[in-house]
Amino acid sequence: MIDISKFSAQEIDRIIEMAWEDRTTFDAIEVQFGLKHQEVITLMRKQMKDSSFKMWRKRMTNKSTKHAALRSQVSTRFKCDRQRAISNNKITKR
Repeated sequence: MIDISKFSAQEIDRIIEMAWEDRTTFDAIEVQFGLKHQEVITLMRKQMKDSSFKMWRKRMTNKSTKHAALRSQVSTRFKCDRQRAISNNKITKR
């Protein structure tokens, strides 16, 4: 069982944002926040309306870009040309 009280509101928002992003893998969420794939699903279920959660699950089902093991080796990480160096999702000083 996941204890979401250990996360701030900003961290929960960021986890949800990362879960919605097509190119952010569940592995990246685990590295940054320590949540396994099933725990992300549990968090999403608790934090979202039922209709939004169902839409997200439908979208994420069999999405190869969400699982590092399923990604093709040709696909590399997307990086916006305006994005600065990021270390564990903390944007460096601007």
